[in-house]
Amino acid sequence: MSTHSPAVSVEAPPDVFSPAQLGPITLRNRVIKSATFEGCTPKGLVTDQLIDYHLAVARGGVGMTTVAYLAVAPDGRTHGEQIYWRPEALPGLARLTAAIHETGAKVSAQIGHAGPVANARSNRAPSYAPTRRFNPAGLTFDRRVSTHDIQRIVEQHAQAAVYAREVGFDAVEVHFGHNYLASAFLSPAMNRRRDEFGGSIARRAEFPRRILAAIRERVGHDIAVIAKLNMVDGYRGGTHLEHSIPTAQLLESDGHLDALVLTGGSSLMNPMYLFRGGAPVREFAATWPNPQRLGIRLVGRWFLKAYPWEPLYFLEDARQFRAALKMPLVLLGGVVDKAGMDTAMREGFPFVGMARALLREPDLVNRIQAQPTTPSLCIHCNRCMPTIYSGTRCPVIPTP
Repeated sequence: MSTHSPAVSVEAPPDVFSPAQLGPITLRNRVIKSATFEGCTPKGLVTDQLIDYHLAVARGGVGMTTVAYLAVAPDGRTHGEQIYWRPEALPGLARLTAAIHETGAKVSAQIGHAGPVANARSNRAPSYAPTRRFNPAGLTFDRRVSTHDIQRIVEQHAQAAVYAREVGFDAVEVHFGHNYLASAFLSPAMNRRRDEFGGSIARRAEFPRRILAAIRERVGHDIAVIAKLNMVDGYRGGTHLEHSIPTAQLLESDGHLDALVLTGGSSLMNPMYLFRGGAPVREFAATWPNPQRLGIRLVGRWFLKAYPWEPLYFLEDARQFRAALKMPLVLLGGVVDKAGMDTAMREGFPFVGMARALLREPDLVNRIQAQPTTPSLCIHCNRCMPTIYSGTRCPVIPTP
């Protein structure tokens, strides 16, 4: 009788450049261009500049590029020049998706409502939050979201997904991060409500769950539905892992998501928690009129906290999500080379997200595939961050 135990088969991790299924769609590889607001829609409509921006990374090898940020309503924009879903915007968006598809890449639409991140003055519309609060961006007070507002905004998300399907998007990425409206509802610091949408983790998650249910009901499984979720807000009292992991488990149990993108940081309280690296206070202040410009110069070092950059800086937190969930997860944050991609695959993340490195080198994915030791030239200075108001770009690259 043999005393040897049978060999245990250990499945090899996938190659990041192998095709992958994401809900109903197949990506040519597992690299997703993460949503980064492009800053090139001055009339709230698609421009050739926006199309060229995404064509560059699509031709450069990504499996899917994400168009950001497409607000579900006029009052859901972070700035008045952003695209929001309406009939006038559809022809340009259809032109964009058709151009991307010609490259062999897929294209996703990031949809959402900015809530307290919205600039009410620029939008000429009120900004909203779970509970009333002062909004320094618009120098006004956010309105408390009513039950009627919630019903309206849920329906606007569903209609945005329908529009996205009609104009050829392969996926929608619902923005539940960075203290945009849904993320603000999830935050114990920002959600002080005492009704069915506040209090416990499950109640704070009710609004985002309704959004996903409405989207899936309207579009079925014709397109992929993913969500971008904060793991950690990055400030005292905000969302942390003890809140975000149970929230993710609730979203998974509902069965409406094809994947979850893991992120962190707050556009309101701590944006550099997402970006890491240099804090471009002077450059950021220059993009604002007074008195905001003076305010940013005075308190910028507090608001734009500098965090040291390191490869895969969200990995430690993301591992805990991987252990708690079965659904596909997208790892982003410091993915800049083949070594990082391979680590993500080994750790059980079937997709990786890239953003800033592709601003400097839109063809970086193709070059990594051709030569795996190719390094990224991104220096993590974050001076690209303030360019969102004039056309997001790498300022290290000389302007032609």
